[in-house]
Amino acid sequence: LLIEDPIREEAPAMISALKAMGIRPVMMTGDSYRTAKAVAERLGFEEFYAEVLPEDKANFVQAVKADGKKVIMIGDGVNDSPALSASDAGIAMRDSSSLAQEISDITISSNDLMSLVTLIEISQSLMKRIKFNYRTVTGFNGGLIALGFFALITPGSSALLHNGSTLVLALNSMTPLLKER
Repeated sequence: LLIEDPIREEAPAMISALKAMGIRPVMMTGDSYRTAKAVAERLGFEEFYAEVLPEDKANFVQAVKADGKKVIMIGDGVNDSPALSASDAGIAMRDSSSLAQEISDITISSNDLMSLVTLIEISQSLMKRIKFNYRTVTGFNGGLIALGFFALITPGSSALLHNGSTLVLALNSMTPLLKER
């Protein structure tokens, strides 16, 4: 008798995409070593752990965080809940257990694994935009303050330039975060 959970068609592409983004994917499962090894090889995982208990998953997450790394945990079952809770960002899919969805920080309304890659791309693009806007506003307003301090610009001109720069950054922030594919 053979029972096998089929590997999702998009799973290898997701693992490749995560690696291309500089993310180190790690597989942790309660399955036997032999099963985990076969699945890890088919999916392209370089690091995997088998016969892992729920508390071991959480301890692994905490150990990686203690090394100063950020941890995204993707889980779908009750046994993933402790690790989802311990991670920096816990992610559950639409068909995950209700406990995993409740514990996770993010529940994706799709069951397509590539939506995880899209989520990470949006998050990274948004953080770049926030940092750019912060640096630009701080630098520009600091320059306006300096010009005003040395009486090289009038208060009215400073206010106009400040409001203009805010409008330009706001309009720029309305552009799409993802490039068209």
